[in-house]
Amino acid sequence: MTDLEIARKAKPKPITEIAARLGIQRKYLEAYGDFKAKVSLDILSKTGRGRGKYIVVTGITPTHLGEGKTVTTIGLSMAINRAGKKSVACLRQPSIGPFFGIKGGGVGGGYSQVIPTLDINLHLTGDIHAVSQAHNLCASFLDNHIFRGNRLGLDKNKIHWNRVVDVNDRALRKVRIGLDCPACAERSSGFNITAASEVMAILALADSVKDMRERLGRIVVGFTKNDKPVTAEDIKVAGSMALLLKDAIKPTLVQTIENTPAFIHTGPFANITHGNSSIIADRMALGLADYVVTESGFGADCGLEKFVNIKCRVSGLKPDAVVLVCSVRALKVHSGMFRMTVGRPLGIDIEKENIDAVEQGCVNLERQIENSRLYGVPCVVAINKFRTDTQKEINIIRRRALECGAFDCVVSQFYKCGSKGGMPLALAVMGACEARSKFHFLYPAEASIKSKIETIARLVYGARGVHYDRCAEGNISLFQKLGYGHLPVCMAKTHLSLSHDPALKGAPKDFILPVRDVQPSIGAGFLYALCGNIQTMPALPAHPHGENIDIDSKGRMRYVSR
Repeated sequence: MTDLEIARKAKPKPITEIAARLGIQRKYLEAYGDFKAKVSLDILSKTGRGRGKYIVVTGITPTHLGEGKTVTTIGLSMAINRAGKKSVACLRQPSIGPFFGIKGGGVGGGYSQVIPTLDINLHLTGDIHAVSQAHNLCASFLDNHIFRGNRLGLDKNKIHWNRVVDVNDRALRKVRIGLDCPACAERSSGFNITAASEVMAILALADSVKDMRERLGRIVVGFTKNDKPVTAEDIKVAGSMALLLKDAIKPTLVQTIENTPAFIHTGPFANITHGNSSIIADRMALGLADYVVTESGFGADCGLEKFVNIKCRVSGLKPDAVVLVCSVRALKVHSGMFRMTVGRPLGIDIEKENIDAVEQGCVNLERQIENSRLYGVPCVVAINKFRTDTQKEINIIRRRALECGAFDCVVSQFYKCGSKGGMPLALAVMGACEARSKFHFLYPAEASIKSKIETIARLVYGARGVHYDRCAEGNISLFQKLGYGHLPVCMAKTHLSLSHDPALKGAPKDFILPVRDVQPSIGAGFLYALCGNIQTMPALPAHPHGENIDIDSKGRMRYVSR
C-alpha cells in the first residue's frame, strides 16, 4: 500500500481527546476541524519549566532519497508511548516546493507518519502562507519607501530583502523589478522559497509574541551608502508583519497514525537556514510529556550543528540524547562505488549484499557520530532497515558504530511495522537519556565571526581551511564593526556532502571550504555564510519513481506519472 492508502485506513481520534492525554484543556485549543488544533501560548504559564527528556534525531549525510529520519522521529515517539511513557513528537511542516511530489505528501511514511496526511503538506493551518505574506509585505513596504522619496537613504545596490514563494520556482531566483515605473528604483532582486525566509527562522526561534515582534523589528532589509543598516522597524512594517503572524506563532497539535500527539510548527530549511522546528513547540511539549522527540534537518553536519549552536543557545534547552539515523544503501553510496540519480529508481546492484561497500561507506557514519558527540551528549545509532539489507551488512555498521563511541546501535523498522518495529531502539534511547551528559556549545559567543566559521569547517566538515571571497571579507569586517560579531553563524551549504561539494561523498579531508558571502539575519539572531556555489546545490527531487499527486474529476486523490 502507498503511504496515503495506509493513512486513510488509520483511525484518528478527536483532537480534543489527544489534547486531554497531555492535560491540555479545551480552553487552550483553537480547533481546525476534528483532527487538528492550534494551542494557545497561554498554556506555557501553566506548564512552567516542566522538564521532560529532550531527544534530537539527526542522521548521516543523506542521499537524494533521504534515509528515514522523519520516519524514525515519529516512530520513536510512538514506541516510547507504547513503552508506557508519555511522549510527543515535534516536527517541521514540509514546504510545498520540493516535497509536493513525494508519495502521500505528508510527514513520515508507511506505518510511521503524521495524520491528516495531505493537510500537513498542503496547508495545515495556513502558517506557511502567513510567513509568505509577512515577508512580502516587508518587501512591498521597502519598495514603497523608496517610491515615496527614500527618506532613509537606502542604497538600491545594498538591498538584500527579496520576496518569497512556497514553490521551488527557479525562474524567479533572479529578477529585475521596478520596470516601467520612473519613480521606482529599478534594480535586481529575486525570490527565495518561503522556508528560507528570515521570517520563518524568527517564528521558529521566538519564545513569545513579544519576542517575535521585537525580532521582526530588528530585521535588516538593506544598507545606506554609508553602510548604516535599515530595519523593518525603520520602514514601519514590523507591527503589521507581527499581526499577520499572530496565529502562526501558535503550534499546531495533530497525531501520528497510532494516535501519539505531535506538534507541527514552522519549517525552516536546514541547508539554507537553521533547519529546526520551533522553540515554543518544544517548550510546550517538554512541560506536558515525559519524552519529547524532535528532528533536525539533514545530516549531523547541518541540522544538528545548528540545533545546538543556534536553537539551544537561544532556548537554553539541552538535549539528553542524540539519535543518528543511517541506512545500508546510503553507506554504500558513501563508499563511492555507486551513484544515485535524481528522479530515477535505485539500481539493482546497490540492493545486493556488498560488504566492502558498507565497510568503506562507514567513514561517513563515523564522522557523523563524532559530530554528534562533539556536544557532550550520548549518541544512539538507528539503522533504518530495508528489506534488501543483510545481517552481515548490519553487523558491520553496529561494530563500527560502537567502536566509534556510539552509546548503542539498534535496528529499526518503523516504516514497515510502526511502533512495534522500534521497541529496542526506544529502550536504548531512554537508557541514553539517563546516561551522564556534558552538554556544551561548539564555540563561545564572543569568538570572532571567522573563528566560528573556521571552527565549524574544521571540526564538523573536516576542512583544512577556509577561503573567503572579497565580498565575504568585506561583510565580515562590516558586521564586526556594527556589533554583530557575537551572533552565531548559520552555514548555508549542500546537504549531500560533509563538504561544500555534493559530489564528494564519504568523509572528505583536507579540502578548502569556500565562503563566497556572509549576510545578516539579525532578527533571527544569526549571520549566515554562503558556502560554495549555492546555485549548483541540487534541490530535493520529487518522488524517485516520478509519481505525483493529482485529483480526478470526482475529487479523489490519485498518482500520476511525470
